[in-house]
Amino acid sequence: MRLARPLILVIVLLAGCSRTARPGESVTLATTTSTQDSGLLDVLVPMFEERSGVEVKVVAVGTGQALQLGRRGDADVLLVHDPKSEEEFMAEGHGVLRREVMHNDFVLVGPKSDPATIRGEKSVVEAFTRIGRSRSPFVSRGDESGTHQKERQVWKKANVQPEWESYIKAGAGMAQVLRMAAEKAAYTLCDRATYLAQGKQLGLEILLQGDPLLVNRYSVIVVSSEKHPHVHQQTAHKFADFLLSPGAQKAIAEFGVGRYGGPLFFVESADKR
Repeated sequence: MRLARPLILVIVLLAGCSRTARPGESVTLATTTSTQDSGLLDVLVPMFEERSGVEVKVVAVGTGQALQLGRRGDADVLLVHDPKSEEEFMAEGHGVLRREVMHNDFVLVGPKSDPATIRGEKSVVEAFTRIGRSRSPFVSRGDESGTHQKERQVWKKANVQPEWESYIKAGAGMAQVLRMAAEKAAYTLCDRATYLAQGKQLGLEILLQGDPLLVNRYSVIVVSSEKHPHVHQQTAHKFADFLLSPGAQKAIAEFGVGRYGGPLFFVESADKR
């Protein structure tokens, strides 16, 4: 029996070590600015680092830029929100895993004066048509982000070329675009989470919401080490697994409830995954 106890202790220690990160282990996450500007990453990243011992290096850019970082092998894992571009990324062989993590929606926000008279309109295509017809001020992300791609999709459906003088291509993140829209009394398309976290205080109002075209889905993608041998694919899988774990999904579902009276993001139930 005296021999068995040390043996059991060794087995337990080894089992614990198998779940512990190697010293200095890190993962580079390229993600859309909305996950950072909303404050969600300030909750999720420390949770993961504490549980895994892995350092997360966050690069918050537009989804288009995040996907390009993945294509170059400059990121290990992506958290992005442009399904069409994500599918192209996977088809090119740059990713080995893509799973939906959460969703919310886009909202059309603008000044209280509402110069294009879109308040109460149900169709975002009709609202964009009115904005184009009136040549009202509009601030676009203009940065190939998921939000920018959604905006482009709506302009195309509205058959409008946004080329007038007060249509501004900011080439910036969502928080900065909201500030510009407030300063210029302009409309902009925004994800709901960033609007609630930052835009509401700027005096911008939600003038249109609820159109099914504005659903905004976020997915995690693990970058392929076969395509990019230097990426940390195994560690990236750990982060992806964490995002899809019950603990992280609960944190996402509860994020914003206390401050805003409702969640900023929604998750799918486990049986739908």
